[in-house]
Amino acid sequence: MTEEQLEQETLGWLASVGYQPHSPERRDPRQVVLLEPLRDAIHRLNPNMPLSARKDAVKQVVDLGTPALLAANRQFHNMLIAGVKVQYQQDGHTRGDLARLIDWAEPSHNDWLAVNQLPIKGPRHSRRPDIILFVNGLPLIVLELKNPIDQEANIWRAFDQIQTYKEQIPDLFQYNEIVVISDGSEARMGSLSSTAERFMRWRTIDGVTVDPLGQFNELETLIRGVLAPAYLLDYLRYFVLFEDDGLLVKKIAGYHQFHAVRAAINQVVLVSRPGEIGANIGKGGVVWHTQGSGKSITMTCFAARVMQEAALENPTIVVITDRNDLDGQLFGVFSLAHELLRDQPVQAMTRQDLRAKLKNRASGGIIFATIQKFMPGEDEDSFPLLSDRHNIVVIADEAHRSQYGFDATLKGKPGQERYQAGYAQHLRDALPRATFIAFTGTPVASEDRDTRAVFGDYIHVYDMQQAKEDGATVAIYFESRLAKLALRSEELPQIDIEVDELAEDEEERQQAKLKSRWAALAKVVGAEPRLARVATDLVAHFAERNSAQTGKAMIVTMSRDICVHLYDEIVKLRPEWHHTDPDQGGVKIVMTGSASDKALLRPHLYSAPTKKRLEKRFKDPQDPLQLVIVRDMWLTGFDVPCLHTLYIDKPMRGHNLMQAIARVNRVFKDKPGGLVVDYIGIANELQSALKEYTNSSGRGRPTVDAAEAFAVLEEKLDVLRGLLYGFDYSDFLTTGHRRLAGAANHVLEQPDGKKRFADTVLAMSKAFTLCCTLDAAKAVREEVAFFQAVRIILTKRDIRHGQPGNEEREQAIRQIINSAVISERVVDIFDAVGLDKPNIGILDEAFLAEVRNLPERNLAVELLERLLTGEIKARFSRNIVQGKRFSELLVSVIKRYQNRAIGTAQVIEELIAMAKNFQAAANRNEALGLTEDEVRFYDALTANESAVRELGDEILKKIAQELTANLRQNLRVDWSARESVQAELRLMVKRILRKYKYPPDQQAVAVDLVLQQAQALGEEWLPS
Repeated sequence: MTEEQLEQETLGWLASVGYQPHSPERRDPRQVVLLEPLRDAIHRLNPNMPLSARKDAVKQVVDLGTPALLAANRQFHNMLIAGVKVQYQQDGHTRGDLARLIDWAEPSHNDWLAVNQLPIKGPRHSRRPDIILFVNGLPLIVLELKNPIDQEANIWRAFDQIQTYKEQIPDLFQYNEIVVISDGSEARMGSLSSTAERFMRWRTIDGVTVDPLGQFNELETLIRGVLAPAYLLDYLRYFVLFEDDGLLVKKIAGYHQFHAVRAAINQVVLVSRPGEIGANIGKGGVVWHTQGSGKSITMTCFAARVMQEAALENPTIVVITDRNDLDGQLFGVFSLAHELLRDQPVQAMTRQDLRAKLKNRASGGIIFATIQKFMPGEDEDSFPLLSDRHNIVVIADEAHRSQYGFDATLKGKPGQERYQAGYAQHLRDALPRATFIAFTGTPVASEDRDTRAVFGDYIHVYDMQQAKEDGATVAIYFESRLAKLALRSEELPQIDIEVDELAEDEEERQQAKLKSRWAALAKVVGAEPRLARVATDLVAHFAERNSAQTGKAMIVTMSRDICVHLYDEIVKLRPEWHHTDPDQGGVKIVMTGSASDKALLRPHLYSAPTKKRLEKRFKDPQDPLQLVIVRDMWLTGFDVPCLHTLYIDKPMRGHNLMQAIARVNRVFKDKPGGLVVDYIGIANELQSALKEYTNSSGRGRPTVDAAEAFAVLEEKLDVLRGLLYGFDYSDFLTTGHRRLAGAANHVLEQPDGKKRFADTVLAMSKAFTLCCTLDAAKAVREEVAFFQAVRIILTKRDIRHGQPGNEEREQAIRQIINSAVISERVVDIFDAVGLDKPNIGILDEAFLAEVRNLPERNLAVELLERLLTGEIKARFSRNIVQGKRFSELLVSVIKRYQNRAIGTAQVIEELIAMAKNFQAAANRNEALGLTEDEVRFYDALTANESAVRELGDEILKKIAQELTANLRQNLRVDWSARESVQAELRLMVKRILRKYKYPPDQQAVAVDLVLQQAQALGEEWLPS
């Protein structure tokens, strides 16, 4: 299997879903838009538009006029979706219009082309992406493929290549909508701005069956599941969005988001028809997507799709949350995506404002409000009717019984009591014919009849297990620390049930304060001696966490007073973290407040713009703000990928607990998992949450005990000790680097030892990262560091030349644990064996003699192989004959050594001899009287022994000089992709060879070698 075979197989899959394989003729290789298909499409799709306007549309598309790549991409995307703005004269007036680029309704009305190896010339380089998919001449999709059976050629090499393309042929990516990287069995897709961890799998075709073609057929699944024309048009129109919050980012939806929205739209259209009757009228259903899987983006895409659904006749969307901070967060997400929504969302700031925005609204609009604004006024028995239109869609974020109940309760002062219905009833009173749909990150309780009465049952589920399998989230680990309270633990659940997090509701703050049991518990939890103990433990714990994996942490407390007292205790221990300026300092409090609050709280109360700046600081991995203390803000709908630890010192339960712990499950670089640290005793509540989760058919576990990670650590340590059996490293703390070299040499003596050792250390390191704060893990951390250092010696070359993903993971593996003597300085193989690092490319006699005499014989072989591989790449990357010859020699020698056909002494001698041959081969041009380029063609000609015998050295040198001169003059940018140009060059080479009577039996091979050499040099020769 080769990469070319995979390309052909991929083109076959693309052809089966509707693409035509095509080799376009272009006058200019810098042109990335296929002009003829684009002109044809604009003429075909805009028949009533004057020719001048259509020509203007083509011109605008071809020349976007925006130098910044992502900004140009955003401009083009808006043209693609909405049309190109044009003006023309009609009946004496200037008329504005939009020229369509795509027929969104009928895929067959568009031109679908798949182009293989299209040469594209950039400002300084020429590149040939593997496959580009053109729709109406527009290069919307780029696929970069790698050989499925080449261990080194994985998808992250493809990712790296895409980054190179973006720099060297940026014009192509101005029009790009999706990038696909794949080796056939594994495939991922991302946007123009996606980092490696944001490239995601596409695991379904129909939205129901996961991995329908098997887990090793991801590329075909992706092609059939999202690149098929009908799917792709829907995807591009509603599931691509740009966010500009100071930094422009392009986001694209995952498969679970795409199919959830499609299912939700079908349900909403079905139950919102005027005149329909039945129990399910108005029940759009519940979308349960686990926390951290992009629920806010799903809601945004759903809203965009609803707004343009013809059956709903320009609907109005009402987005409901249950807290002011959530309302603001979600409103921010929608506002940033206003281009996708084609409308600017608005917030209802008061009850009166809500009524004004909804009352008698004829159509359209996206309105945000908290559920509390649907409370009747003091003089009202029920909420008034605001609209009886059928095309109003109410989107609820986190729909649970406490916010959406029908139950009536008796409220009011003594003698003035009255029954007041739940919020669900008020919503129904206000919008009786609306359709209600809920999005939640946690399951709806099985006994929660109120939520089901409002919204109906699940229409789409994406649980923790699937999110972890997809790499959309990471595992959450749980660790119990201090839970010493002067209160019976069995009372905690009852207290929490009665309070039910009423403190979160700003409009009922006074009522929450009256909950005496909660207040009593807060006094115990907030006692100064206890907070001092918590602060001491927390600061030390966080230091241990950051020694293994840098990141940020959030602390959840019971009350605003406790937030401040805990802050004070922390800054006593770390005064350098304190700063009065909100834009500086390492620890902050984020909470609600008002001007009437007491003096204790006022220094920590911030305006909305300042909180926004704090949010940006906390989300920035490089910002020194690393600890934030909260009561209930930022615990839902708040996405900080670099957050790796959540400290909980507040009784929590149910969906509130599930939402809070999910703050640490976001994917971020090499983060192996998030950690929840329990200071108050929430283990039982977690068990209850797990039971509710599994009862709702959710797969996966909310948390994993840190002790389980330690069990994995112990197991991996045992394996590593076994691999070093017979080698005494007990003095590693004092002997330093020399012992590392001995251990590495011992590992190399064993069959497949290097790979087994390296893989086990990787697993050990991930486990250690997740449990490094446990006392049992601290006891072995120096040994952990020793094994990590040995692995670095063994794999340093692999890291340098390996996949980008490995480099990021190595940062976690190289956990330079503060107290580990082994890792106080950078581990280097030359240091470890006591050698000065050579000037690469010299490999002089003295250095080779030192290597020959090393006592660590196996390590000496590794060292020489590493240096020689580097020599081949550095010296012969442009000489295909010599490069291939020396690479094959090196592989042959190492293979014989690995198969135990030759011993270490012999392999060292052979490698040293090879190093000397390198020197001679690299310096031949002076002796031959040729330039470096001429030597490369001379080598291509002398690969044939009969030619050397018959013609002699001088004739072959003349042929090489003439070939070099003629090829340099005749190469064009796209010659290697154009058969006609190749044929001309081939004929020219044959004529030169015949002129000098080159042996005819070897002419065909020589011509091929010469052209291959020309291709290797072509980019250097082409004019910039």
